Amino acid sequence: MTATTQRFTALDVFRGMTICFMIIVNTPGNGATTFSPLLHAHWNGFTPTDLVFPSFLFAVGNAMSFVMPKWNNLQQSQVLWKILKRTFIIFLLGYLMYWFPFVKRDVAGNFIFAPFEDTRVFGVLQRIALCYGIASLIVYYVKPKTAVILAVIFLLAYWVLLYVFGDATDPLGMQTNAGSILDRWLLNEKHLYHGEGVAFDPEGLLSTLPAIANVIAGYIVGRYIQQKGNSYEGLTVLLLAGAALLFTAYCWNLNFPVNKKLWTSSFVVLTVGLDCIILATLIYIINFKNKTGWTWFFEVPGRNPLFIYLLSELGATLLYFFRADSKTTLYQWVYNSIFQPAGDYLGSFLFAVCFMLLCWLVGYFLDKRKIYIRV
Repeated sequence: MTATTQRFTALDVFRGMTICFMIIVNTPGNGATTFSPLLHAHWNGFTPTDLVFPSFLFAVGNAMSFVMPKWNNLQQSQVLWKILKRTFIIFLLGYLMYWFPFVKRDVAGNFIFAPFEDTRVFGVLQRIALCYGIASLIVYYVKPKTAVILAVIFLLAYWVLLYVFGDATDPLGMQTNAGSILDRWLLNEKHLYHGEGVAFDPEGLLSTLPAIANVIAGYIVGRYIQQKGNSYEGLTVLLLAGAALLFTAYCWNLNFPVNKKLWTSSFVVLTVGLDCIILATLIYIINFKNKTGWTWFFEVPGRNPLFIYLLSELGATLLYFFRADSKTTLYQWVYNSIFQPAGDYLGSFLFAVCFMLLCWLVGYFLDKRKIYIRV
């Protein structure tokens, strides 16, 4: 196996681990009885679950570093078209995913068309799209050093924006932060996420600004790995960089708390640091120790990450949409009938794992037939 292939293997494993964990945390059998590490921090703070989404953005940037050399052989108009087309398609898929299945039940239980004005505009895929598009343009047009400087500027600017334009009484509050105020001004509250009990979108427009830094960081790390990743010196630098970022995040947290739902700048620094350490560990195990017997499981979803994620979300939506009876969704019925007897918490976890494995089987079917769905 060549060094290039091994690096791609580590990247596929990293993405696959991220996707598997993302599905598990998104589809518990019962949200009220979920093991605490599989829950997001309620507000300030950090849990393992909070690492999932930024890690996916980091992987997007990492993959970009392998694509960039191919862009050098294309005309500028071709590159721009590729970036804009992919950005638009991913954003549209995210929007349609929240609108799906395009109908809902009225109070009498009859199906009616789900109106556009009740559909969430921003979300996970939408953030991936915007971060990918902006970061791609940055790394295409400027040198890596300038891209890093821009990423730092984004983090500092977001820090300032939240404190200057948020409500002075609570600039980091759920509904009083500048991002929430901007989202409500731009969009009707019905277009925002209501999972917190109020109109607040954790993937809103303003908090996309610091998230771009996750993608740029992934690109820089991927580029560095290609240059120095096959040396112990390279891995040492990557580990030290991760440790330095963790220390920086700890210090920054004292004045700008780590908060996934606000996507604070300290949260970005923390997650990038952790991703550097995780990726370096994977490269060491796979490239240096040549221990690859376990990697195939995660390579499967890692080769079709966006499709597997979209499949998991649509599958869960259908389980909630269809009913076993007039009061019980199919999702609830499967959990109550099959998994809940194992215990509230364990049953909820086993439901999520089995749902992830079903999605994995689809990825395995595609991988066996060399079908890789690219957006």
